Formats: sequence, C-alpha cells, structure tokens
Amino acid sequence: MEVTSINAELLSKMFIAGAMNLDSKKEWINELNVFPVPDGDTGTNMSMTIMSAAKEVGALSNPTMAELSKAISSGSLRGARGNSGVILSQLFRGFCKVIKEYDELDVTIVCEAFQKAVETAYKAVMKPKEGTILTVAKGAADKALEMAEETDDLIVFGEGIIKHADYVLSQTPEMLPVLKQAGVVDSGGQGLMQVLKGCFDALNGKEIDYSAIKTESAVSAVKVEVTSDVDIKFGYCTEFIIMLDRPLSDKEVGEYKAYLESLGDSIVVVADDEIVKTHVHTNDPGLAIQKALTFGALSRIKIDNMREEHQEKLIKDAEKLAKAQEAEEAVKKNEPRKDMGFISVSIGEGMNEIFKGLGVDYIIEGGQTMNPSTEDMLTAIDNVNADHIFILPNNKNIIMAANQAASLVEDKEIIVIPTKTIPQGITALVNFIPDYSADENKSTMMAEIENVKTGQVTYAVRDTEIDGKTIKQDDYMGIGDKSILSVGTDLKETTMEMINEMVDEDSAIVSIYYGSDSSEEAASEIAALIEEKYPDVEVEINDGGQPIYYYVISVE
Repeated sequence: MEVTSINAELLSKMFIAGAMNLDSKKEWINELNVFPVPDGDTGTNMSMTIMSAAKEVGALSNPTMAELSKAISSGSLRGARGNSGVILSQLFRGFCKVIKEYDELDVTIVCEAFQKAVETAYKAVMKPKEGTILTVAKGAADKALEMAEETDDLIVFGEGIIKHADYVLSQTPEMLPVLKQAGVVDSGGQGLMQVLKGCFDALNGKEIDYSAIKTESAVSAVKVEVTSDVDIKFGYCTEFIIMLDRPLSDKEVGEYKAYLESLGDSIVVVADDEIVKTHVHTNDPGLAIQKALTFGALSRIKIDNMREEHQEKLIKDAEKLAKAQEAEEAVKKNEPRKDMGFISVSIGEGMNEIFKGLGVDYIIEGGQTMNPSTEDMLTAIDNVNADHIFILPNNKNIIMAANQAASLVEDKEIIVIPTKTIPQGITALVNFIPDYSADENKSTMMAEIENVKTGQVTYAVRDTEIDGKTIKQDDYMGIGDKSILSVGTDLKETTMEMINEMVDEDSAIVSIYYGSDSSEEAASEIAALIEEKYPDVEVEINDGGQPIYYYVISVE
C-alpha cells in the first residue's frame, strides 16, 4: 500500500492512535525510571499530556488541518505534566506550527514539521541533555531529512524513521551512564516511540477502536469526583421474575446463568420450582427477556438506565461545584488586588498546613507522585488576585510545567522560583520579606534555596544497581539532591546513614517531616540520635503527612 498524502481526517486518527498506544504502555514506561522508587511517572505524565490533546481532537467533527493543529497544540500545552510531558507538548507545538498552513501533508511537509518540532522542543529546555527524549526526537527528524530525498511514499518514509529512532533509543544508555548502570533505555524516548508507532499503525490502516476517546470527550470538563460514564460497562439494570411453566433442572439453571454472563455482569439468579428471580446489568435487556420467556411468563419487569441516572448525578454534582466555585470567585474578585501572592505545590495534610501558615494563597495538590499539569498551574494563577505571583514547584519535574504556564499569562507577572524539594519551598517562603519588591524577593529566595540540602526516605520497587549501590526490591533508600545516599533493610539505620551524609560542620538545623507511613514517635527517635551525634545542631520535627516517603529531611 502506497500513501502519498495525509488529510486532516487521517491525521486525526493517527494522533488518537498514537495517544492510545502510549496510554496502553504507560505502566511499562513508568518501570523504566532510573531510580527504583514507587512513583516513577514518566509514562503517566506523557500519557496524561497526550490524552488531554486527544480528547480535544476527539471532540472535533470534520476538522480542518488548522483546527486540528490548534486542538493538538493547545490541548497538549495545557495538559502537559512533568518534564517529559512538557517536552512532548513542545514537540507537538513545533510540528503543528508547520502543518496548520496546509490542507494535506506530503513527505516534504512532514519532514519540515519534524525539524520544527525538534527545534521548538530544544529551545524549551534550558540545558538540553543528550540520551533523552530530545535525542530520540532529533534522531527521527534527522532520518526524516534523509528519507525525504529517497521516497514520496509516507509508509516507506515512516518505516525508515521508526527503525532509526528505535536504534537511537537503544543507544541512549551509551549517552547517559546512569541509564547504562540501571540497565534501561530513556523512558521519555520510549514514550515518544510509542506515539510514533501508534500513529504509524493508523497510517498503515490497522484496525483501531477510537470510541474510547470520543466517548470521553463528551463528558463535562468540570472536574467532579465521581465515576465517569465510560466506566459504566453495562448500562441497564434489568430485573424480572419468571413464572415457570415447569421446574428447571440444575443444569438448565446453570446454562441460564451462563447465558446471562455472556450478556453482562452483576448476575443474580434465585430459582425454585415455581419462579426464577433474575437480576443482570446488560446493554441489551431484550436478549435477557427473550431467553427468560422460553421458560414461562414474566412478572415485575424493571429496567433502569444506569447511565442516565449517573448522568443526572454528574450534572447535579457539577452544578453544585460550579455554584461553589462561582461563590468563591465572587468573594475573591471583591477583595482588593494585592501586590504579591504565592502558589505552592504540596502533598500531605501536614505539608499543606505548613505552606498555608507561611502565607501561600493557593496550594496545588501533587508532587512526585502526581505532577500537576500546566492547566492546573493556570487555574491556580487565575485564583490568586495579585499583580506578582510566585510559584513554588517544589519538584524538579514540575518546574517546566510552571514555566510553561507562566509563558501563557499576560495580565500578571509570574515568577517561578525553581524549588526542587518541599524544604526548598519552605525556605523560600521563610525568607520572603513583604517590604521588598518582587524582584528583590526573587533574588533573596533564589540565593537561600541553594543553602538547603534535602534527603527523602522511601523503598525500592525493583532490584538495580545505581550510584555504586546494589539495591534489592523493598530495601529502604535515602535519596539526596543528586544521588542515592543510603540503602538498607532497617528504616532507622538507613535514615541515619543518609543524614550522616548530609550533615557537615556548617550545618545548623535539621528538619524532619514524617510521612503518613511513619509516626511522631519514630521521628522523635531519629531526632534523639541526631542530637546525640551532633549536639550543636538544632532538630525540628513536623507532621508532613506525605505518602510514599517515610521522611523528608532538610539540613541547613
């Protein structure tokens, strides 16, 4: 099969296929995380980024190439999560800058779009590092230039690009020693490959079910914490009583149950010699009723549309949420606009309370376990009534999303303080001086966060060797700012070994934030050991309430 052009309809299918392929492989991609921590999330971040765009694409009906480009670019930019997700969104943004000018795409245009995609993504990263998703994207773009000289067939063109990009991905461990040591290829690069392969499958005419994307796109954009319609597999709750013409044998009852199981779930069949009470969730109540009629007359038939009932609940909950949001926004709009405001990313009730106590106006729930999106940042910015707004990402994987949000805001000055840990965020706030200007406070905060060392204690999810340490699954790990500082089978000993690596003669304060899987008593035991070994160091204990990490510890 030869394909020499791609119209908007085909590109729409290709993009959705790429998104679905990535989404189906996200857990596998998560497992490629170099550090064997329980919150490796590259696959999740990339999937949520592209699915945000795919939902916008799925909602379009017969789009032009310009409309499709806008949906892909805008949806991925706003939905971008984590560094890998932001880079993916920038690749799409650059690609769409080129294709939006055409009605149909040929090899030459696609090649040009690949070049622009890579150029845009590299510009978005302050210090591009080879051996990452950027390298794989560049490899694909370089091969596109070569293939464009050899063929007009997009199938041959695509095959060549994917084969070469797969090879470049296989070489990423040779470019980044940390990948080689962990025995994995770059997870972001692998995520990009799944997008390309999904797109190519659709180009090649592979049968793909696009209904999941289109169904999801119809659900209200208002965030409501209830199950969506797409989770209701069988829509009709069907109940009736069969008035038997004759008693059924055990075999017949078993066959009847098996038939109902082929139609749906939540099967209840209660039989005696005269009646059979039946309950089933199915998408075709008629088939269940037809089968039942072969045994006798029916009584007390009741069929409820669960999707309709659920939709009514969705609407009611959405209306309640909208009213609450409108009331909150009305109050904020009536408040005088202040000079400076704060947004902080945080997770755990204790951490949230600490940030609120330090004057944070808006807390975005998230962190290492769930990176907030650019859209989450924009929502937060919209809710802070201030001329200058400081954003504290408190995680290195959230900084790019914060910067991307800042670039999209025009009516407020957004200042991203590149805090990589919760303790850095706390230090930045402690050093905020209301009488200083926004620029003066930015300088002060940037300087002070450099004086904070952070250690985090969690457990390993797989065997590996990294930073010269052999790690077994379920071992405790003390992770510092740049490397793994300690590994062991005893939580207290591993924590103290990490602290010993962090404390030096200049250290004055050690702050312990114990998580939801630890306790104040356990934290106090560690504090006592620190005070005994380092009598000149002051120790503070705080209830952080963070998940996954037993302790987050800062040394200043």
